[in-house]
Amino acid sequence: MAISKSIGTVETQYYTLEEDLELETGNVIKNPTIAYETYGTLNAQKSNAIYVCHALTGDAHAAGWHDGDKKPGWWNIIIGPGKPLDTNKYFIVCSNVLGSCKGTTGPSDINPDTGKEYGLDFPIVTIKDMVNVEKKLMDYLGIQQLYAVIGGSMGGMQVLQWTLSYPEMIRNAIMIASGAYSTPQQIAFNAVERQSVIADPNWNNGKYYDSDLKPEQGLSVARMIGHITYLSNESMYEKFGRRLQNKNSFSYDFSNEFEVESYLEHQGFSFTKKFDANSYLYLTKALDYFDVRKNNSLEEGLKPIRAKMLIMSITSDWLYTHEHMEEIVLALRANNVEVTYSKLNSEYGHDAFLIENGQMNYIISNFLSKATVKDVMNKNVVTLQDNKSVKDAAELMLTKNRTHIPIVDSNNKIIGIITAWDLSKAIAMNTDNIEEIMTKDVLTCYEDDSIYDVAHKMEEHHISGLPVINNNQEVIGNISTTHLSNLLDLE
Repeated sequence: MAISKSIGTVETQYYTLEEDLELETGNVIKNPTIAYETYGTLNAQKSNAIYVCHALTGDAHAAGWHDGDKKPGWWNIIIGPGKPLDTNKYFIVCSNVLGSCKGTTGPSDINPDTGKEYGLDFPIVTIKDMVNVEKKLMDYLGIQQLYAVIGGSMGGMQVLQWTLSYPEMIRNAIMIASGAYSTPQQIAFNAVERQSVIADPNWNNGKYYDSDLKPEQGLSVARMIGHITYLSNESMYEKFGRRLQNKNSFSYDFSNEFEVESYLEHQGFSFTKKFDANSYLYLTKALDYFDVRKNNSLEEGLKPIRAKMLIMSITSDWLYTHEHMEEIVLALRANNVEVTYSKLNSEYGHDAFLIENGQMNYIISNFLSKATVKDVMNKNVVTLQDNKSVKDAAELMLTKNRTHIPIVDSNNKIIGIITAWDLSKAIAMNTDNIEEIMTKDVLTCYEDDSIYDVAHKMEEHHISGLPVINNNQEVIGNISTTHLSNLLDLE
């Protein structure tokens, strides 16, 4: 894909926490650094941010090109102008996870207490710890609400943890080819992969950073095992069959004779040149610990969720099966969470979410296009009681920087609205009585209204904002054209 068809050249940025990070285990990492990239523009109301969570060995470079790259970011197929995560509409953020070796603090980084690499002195981290670090990045960027959070595989686990750790912050969540807990089979694969690294004599109990000898053989085999789980039997038949590599007959020895053997060896060897063995141990262990069930009940564990959810499984994925993901869907529906479930029909196995741009683009675009008022509205609404004066209204507008304030009764039910224009009218009428100048026939909207319908209403009546009310006529927020500016390309 040419650079002209993507978001172009991008750079990785870094943010170092001013404070220490306390982990779920109670251990502490001193002033960790977070590597991240952003694409698109954050709107004035900061209501169009989407957080992208990467998979096990991914990084912050999700889209665009770094100088000298031969390939774009790992999810360039869905991030960019006109794509599902449209950078003309959304502000996309992707960061590297805690414990990795791709810019965010991990075991290959320097321990400030020793001046040497952490190695196994790096504390165990969990998916929850990763999300807590990502939340601190959002705080640094001044983002209090996420329009959406999206990710596949380990990224999907982060998505689910986001909706549980910060339920009021997430409007929409898209979880792809992932799980609510690691199954015994998944834990078993991870255990064998870790043992492959640990058994390599060059691993040296994690103290290999000062040596020319790295645990490349162990890490290579670990990656080969992992890569098998990312493929499907169908895709391996299509890609390799039983074809031999550069020969026409069997050698009857232990060399790599089949194409699939050579492919896996290449994948394993190339992986050792770009990933740290200790990070691989820590991140696979974080997968093992992940389990959001409460009292062994998934339904109870998912109760905090308030976001609209899209759960996407892959038909040929035997690592994170559609049965497991359907269990998540049933638990969400039992909790009355608004959830959409889609199966991505693919023979590429678990890795299909990195490959199948056609189906995935349609499913994600369709989900995000169903935006409602609650996806972007401001919940920190300013109201004024009906027994207050015009002077009170003027002071509130001045201190809160508002031009429109809903007037409510003692039950918080809306009975009118006062604008900066009405204050001029009060001066002309020489009155301090709000009831004499406020507009009583108020246009409002509900949180489940389509943003497209609301935008049309504002355009039709030449107004820039609407109070958001519930079925009891209580004011619960407000929405303005600024909230919608990027999403609907409004002027």
